[in-house]
Amino acid sequence: MNRFFKISAAVLIALSPTVSEAKITLPAIFSDGMVLQQQSRAALWGTTDRKSGQITVKTSWNDSTYTTHPDSEGRWRLKVSTDTFGGPYTVNINDSDSQVNINNVLLGEVWLCSGQSNMDMRIDAQYGDPVIGALDATVTSGNPDIRMFTVGHKLISEPQTNCTGQWEEASPATVPGFSAAAYFFARKLNDVLHIPVGIIHTSYGGSRVEAWMSAESVAPYIGVPEVHDQCILYNGMLAPVAGYGIKGVLWYQGEANVDAPDHYTKLLPAMVADWRKRFDSGEFPFYYAQIAPYNYNKGDGKGENSAYLREAQLKCKELIPSSGMIVLLDVGDSVTIHPMEKQTVGNRFAYMALSKTYGLKGFPAEGPVYKSAVADGDKMTVSFNGVGKGLTSFGQPLTGFEVAGEDGVFHPANAYFGNGKQTVIVTSPEVPRPVAVRYGFKDYVHGSLYNFWGLPASSFRSDNR
Repeated sequence: MNRFFKISAAVLIALSPTVSEAKITLPAIFSDGMVLQQQSRAALWGTTDRKSGQITVKTSWNDSTYTTHPDSEGRWRLKVSTDTFGGPYTVNINDSDSQVNINNVLLGEVWLCSGQSNMDMRIDAQYGDPVIGALDATVTSGNPDIRMFTVGHKLISEPQTNCTGQWEEASPATVPGFSAAAYFFARKLNDVLHIPVGIIHTSYGGSRVEAWMSAESVAPYIGVPEVHDQCILYNGMLAPVAGYGIKGVLWYQGEANVDAPDHYTKLLPAMVADWRKRFDSGEFPFYYAQIAPYNYNKGDGKGENSAYLREAQLKCKELIPSSGMIVLLDVGDSVTIHPMEKQTVGNRFAYMALSKTYGLKGFPAEGPVYKSAVADGDKMTVSFNGVGKGLTSFGQPLTGFEVAGEDGVFHPANAYFGNGKQTVIVTSPEVPRPVAVRYGFKDYVHGSLYNFWGLPASSFRSDNR
């Protein structure tokens, strides 16, 4: 028994990141297996029992030493310079009395992925809906260069300094619990760039954008008495990791805000501006998913048309600097709010990042975007930006278009390509002199309009100009 105890104790000591009695405390995000943003000034912080003296941090990738002093509460914070991607490395933190080693650290590309259930949806299914391709994604997932930290769910009225979670390497044992959209994004990024990718995943099903905003950023729009009821996810799931060095943010949310599209165009830009300030990583790219079509009103015609929220998200592209929106008009489902094509979601996020953030050339990041509509007798000619070599429906009927006359009543329209597939011409026998056109402007539609690269056009309406 004594021999067994000695062996077990030795194993535990070897596995522990602490090489002496721990007086230094680190947030969970700073732990074995973490990925730090390459070629940056990455922040580290924590607390110490020593209220005076010096904190020394040593990084093995550049054999450098950094120092700072804790405040009167023992809190400390500093930034370290990171090299180009690689690893594994070690970070040693010392306060003279004790030290902590963070092992198996990689330098790579770090992205924060947040939102509601469609970002929270895991590879092995969640919320009663499966993910297409989950089995193959899991079986082929072994890759220590892809790592994910999933922030534990917590709703609370005051900002927190720590959260639950751990860094996990991609493998068949861990990937089923990864965010599907975030994992497929990371896998594509790693496949193309051959650089380690770290994902900080923090999302919560059914959450409104207000819940992810700090008290300071949401107060001008909500009112002070209600602030803490609104920012409970920021407090519990974003504040603990705010400041960690990141390359950018992926956001998949909006379904819970379909009742207030006009408000959304104010809230989302305010949230992004606040996050950029708190992460202190500059004007990082903010890429978000336009919500997919779904029969929110169950065919009864009551309630808000979610196309207005998609329109609000489209407007946010012009309101948020260094942003981009992926369109999911072709992957929605009339009976579930959770599209099963999460690989499509992750890949489209990756195409955008590869083009707009990493500068890869030869392909577009976004699909066609409505530009103008010109009436000519019984027809309207619709023009788009982002057409490239042409528009297509990939051999399927070009559906989802409507036109209206001066009475403002919309009727289904016939649609076909014009000008060498550079425009769409719409007409309806019920509208002899159309003045307005809409495309996909309903709760549920199946998008039919793409550019030649297979990136879909957003829903739009010409009568809102």
